[in-house]
Amino acid sequence: MSYIHLMVVLIWALNPMAAAQSGLELTQTGGSVRNRKQRDISCRENLEYPHDNICCLNCPAGKYVKEYCTGALEKGTCEDCDIDTYTEHDNGLPQCLKCTKCRSDQVTTKTCTITQDTECQCKPGYFCAPDQACEVCKKCSRCKYNEVRVKNCTTTSNMVCETRLPTSSTISGKTPGPVVVIVVAVLGITAALASVYWMRRKLFKRTDTQNNPSGTLKVVVDDQNNRSIEERQNKQNAVLDDTQLYPLLEQTQAENVLIKLVSLNGDESLKKCFELFEELDVHYHNRFFRHIGLSDNAIKSSAHLHPEDRVYELLKVWLEKVGMDADMNDLIKALLYFGQRLSAENIISKAIENGYYEYAENEK
Repeated sequence: MSYIHLMVVLIWALNPMAAAQSGLELTQTGGSVRNRKQRDISCRENLEYPHDNICCLNCPAGKYVKEYCTGALEKGTCEDCDIDTYTEHDNGLPQCLKCTKCRSDQVTTKTCTITQDTECQCKPGYFCAPDQACEVCKKCSRCKYNEVRVKNCTTTSNMVCETRLPTSSTISGKTPGPVVVIVVAVLGITAALASVYWMRRKLFKRTDTQNNPSGTLKVVVDDQNNRSIEERQNKQNAVLDDTQLYPLLEQTQAENVLIKLVSLNGDESLKKCFELFEELDVHYHNRFFRHIGLSDNAIKSSAHLHPEDRVYELLKVWLEKVGMDADMNDLIKALLYFGQRLSAENIISKAIENGYYEYAENEK
C-alpha cells in the first residue's frame, strides 16, 4: 500500500472519532446542551427539576410551575395555587394537588391552605387506629356491667375495659351453704308477698277514687322539704329550658293512666332496657335527666358522647345514684311527664317482647 492510500484510510477512520470528540467538547463548554439525553441530566434533589434536558429551579410551597425555565439554573414562572389546592414543599409540579375532603363520619381539625392539606379525625364516639387504613371510623365499645373502664375512647384508640374483681365467695370457690339458701328463699318469698300486697292496695285505692267523684289525682311537682339544694336548682334549670312543663304535666294527669311493669329478672331487666331509651328525643335529654334526679355536672360530663351512648351512660349514673329504689316505671313516668307518649309506648312494648318485664297482674 502506498503512502497516499495509507493517509486516506487514516483520515476516514478518524472522522467519526473527531465528530464524537467535538460533541463531547460542545457539551462540556456549554454549547448545544440540549443534545444530551434526559437520562444524562442529574438535577439537585429538592432544589431543581429536569425539563427539556436542563435543570430548572423549584417553585416554592404554595405555588406550581406555570411556565418552565428556558436556561439552566433559572426559575420558570411560578403561580399561586387555586382555591382547594395546595403544595406543601418546593416543587416542579405543573399543577397543585387537590385538598382532601373529610368524610361524613369525620370532622375537620385543620382547613386546607395553599401550603397545607386538610386534616380530619373521627367524630366523638368513634375512632380509627393510626396503624390501620382508616377507610371508615369505628364506633367506640362500651364496657359491660361486669367490667370497669380503664381507658377512655379517643379518636385514635378504642375504649379499654377490664373485668371487675370477683367477690370473696367467688374466689374461695365455695358454694352457698344450706342456711344461705334458706335465707335467700325467705327473702324472695317476703319480697313477692310485699309486691302482691302493694298491687292489691293500689287496686283498692283506684277503686275508691273511681267511686268517689270528689277524689282527685295529686302529683307532687316539687316538695321543697324532700329535695336537696342541688335537685331544686336542677328543677329550676329545667323550667328555664321549657316553660311548658307544667301544662304538659296537667295533660298527662288528665289523659294518662300509667301501666305498672314488673321485672322478670330483677336489676338485670332494668339494665338491659337502658338501650331501649336511645330513641328518646335528643331535645329532651337534659330535662329528662334532671327530672330523674341527675345533677347538671353529671349531665354536662357526658356532653361529648354520641347521643345514644350519652343516654346509656347517664342511665348507668342514675342507677348507681338511686340504687335499690331504681324502677323502670319511674323512667316511663318521666317520659310521659314531657309528653313523650309514643317513645314510652315503644319502650314498654320492646321491654315486654324481649322478656325483660311484664304487666302487673291487675293491669293485664
